[in-house]
Amino acid sequence: MQSEPAYPVPRSARRKSWVRSLAPYLFLLPFFGLFVLFILVPLLYAVYLSLFRDMLVGGRTFVGAENYVRAVGDAKLWEGVQNLAVFGAVQIPVMLGLALTFAIVLDQGRTPGKAWYRIGFFLPYAVPSVIAALIWGYLYGPVFGPFTQGANLLGLPPPDFLSSDVILYSIANIVTWEFVGYNMVIFYAALKAISGDLDEAARIDGATSWQFARTIQLPLLAPTILVTVLFSINGTLQLFNEPYLMRSLAPSAISSSFTPNLYAYSLATSGQQTGYAAAVSFVLGGVVALVSVLFILFTGRRMGVQS
Repeated sequence: MQSEPAYPVPRSARRKSWVRSLAPYLFLLPFFGLFVLFILVPLLYAVYLSLFRDMLVGGRTFVGAENYVRAVGDAKLWEGVQNLAVFGAVQIPVMLGLALTFAIVLDQGRTPGKAWYRIGFFLPYAVPSVIAALIWGYLYGPVFGPFTQGANLLGLPPPDFLSSDVILYSIANIVTWEFVGYNMVIFYAALKAISGDLDEAARIDGATSWQFARTIQLPLLAPTILVTVLFSINGTLQLFNEPYLMRSLAPSAISSSFTPNLYAYSLATSGQQTGYAAAVSFVLGGVVALVSVLFILFTGRRMGVQS
């Protein structure tokens, strides 16, 4: 049986096919260009700097992994990590607990003006962290702050929000104020994805709002909660803006090594140790990666056992 003759594909059709196959890469090109320019190149340059030490005599000297060995044994770095561990243990549960509570209350459908509440809760997230720190720095002010003035009017001792014993929790309050609304929106979106049939069936069975939230909504929100916890842990370990800006108000309470990022910044700017600062940053990145992996493995195993 004779096969049909193969006709050559027109050149215009081949050109259109080639352009069509190339189009996705052309759309991705701006992203990859910005990624290489603003992330990959600075990252590689930081790796390069971490292998050198700036000497007063002799200029920049190659030291290999010496900066990393020094950073791993640096007590100031681990003091900052310890501060963030305490910070996260207090701030993350409070922030996510408030966000989850607000989301469930708004999802119940009995709150008047829900759109305004959503906007009001989310609005602090739209405020840059620098502005938020300045606002709360004024509120915490020991002389002209509203809390101090109110205490003076009532004849009470003014609260010292900038003391060394309280400053960690004062910063935690700022971060909580900033990110409660952001996490509330995430939880609220996840709640809206839950089928309304479950709500209707629960109401028919006589379940209260609290029982429905506890037995149906919270278990279904478990993956979303784990994601927000992971993001919050990563954000906590990279805390910088708030302590950096509050340091001018509480110099005795916030040291240069209060957080690892603040320590690396101080080394690079004040100490003129750019190579060591880069190594400290990469060690912190390793800590963030390790904590994230351990958290994913632990929670993944727990969820696997429960399922």
